[in-house]
Amino acid sequence: MKNIVKLHLFLFAILMFGCKHEKSPYDGPDLNDLYGSFRFLEPFKSNLDSVDFSASQTNYFTAKMNKLVDWKITIKGLSSGAEKIITGKSKTIDVTNALWNGSTSILPMFKKENCSVLLTFPTERDSVSLALKVIKPKVNAGYIVTDFESGFNNSWVKFAQSGASMDCQVRSVPPVPQGNNFYNMAGTVNWDWLVSLIEFPSTANGLAHFPLNTNPNNVYFNVLVWGEPGITNAILLFQLREDDNNNGTFESSTEDEYDYELKITWAGWRLITVKYSDLATLVNGAPSAPKGNQQQNPERLLKISALHLADPSSGFSKTKMDYLIFTDNKALEP
Repeated sequence: MKNIVKLHLFLFAILMFGCKHEKSPYDGPDLNDLYGSFRFLEPFKSNLDSVDFSASQTNYFTAKMNKLVDWKITIKGLSSGAEKIITGKSKTIDVTNALWNGSTSILPMFKKENCSVLLTFPTERDSVSLALKVIKPKVNAGYIVTDFESGFNNSWVKFAQSGASMDCQVRSVPPVPQGNNFYNMAGTVNWDWLVSLIEFPSTANGLAHFPLNTNPNNVYFNVLVWGEPGITNAILLFQLREDDNNNGTFESSTEDEYDYELKITWAGWRLITVKYSDLATLVNGAPSAPKGNQQQNPERLLKISALHLADPSSGFSKTKMDYLIFTDNKALEP
């Protein structure tokens, strides 16, 4: 009798252990994910071999792996040098985690060009590549003040000091962050902070005012700015002048000017974005009260000035800029 009871208890224990294991799997990482050999269950593919981002097409990648892994997709423009990087951690790569809308992670922006696509894994030696063609690049929503693609507009105002090594002009020397041209600002001025300036009136685009949203919280000013390697004395001061009385001119003593000062301490091209409502009136770099209605009115903006400044004791200074664009509701995604 005792043996029968023991046998029943033994079978009951086995049954309970088995049920518990089936309903509550081991709480921890899958051993196959940690130690299993890596292999593809489905190959790395692109849903398209050529894509027209200007027509709102999107591109995505797919693959399936036998284990959970970190992965990285690097898309590189073979002409522009632009790079888009998509990363994730999963067993499956698909439209939910590997969608590309034509944007870039590392400037410049993509052009009409052939691209290489490389899938790599930080913890695995495997990698796989494929080719992709951009038929037309992404079109960014917003109002473009200028991208310098048409050269220098005679309605712009330019001033450059009579310093040394002055070079203030539209140029096309690579790398160019967007299109083929940018504006170069360089020189040595040892008696004044101002090296050079350029002004973009709305009338240069055939408009009385720039066509912007009336809500300053919804307007973003974006510009691509170059930091010259080895030079850290460059300052860009953007002045945005409003026509408060709507008479078609800016009167400095009675109308609002909002400013953004940018100290350039990096190397290479970088996207700079500022919300219109975050702009402040500056006098010698210090916040000051606006002189007009003291309300930010983007729809009344009629002139943008870009001043290249540098401490006169600091020697040669240089920067570049490109693609001045206003966007609504969010910053530019280049």
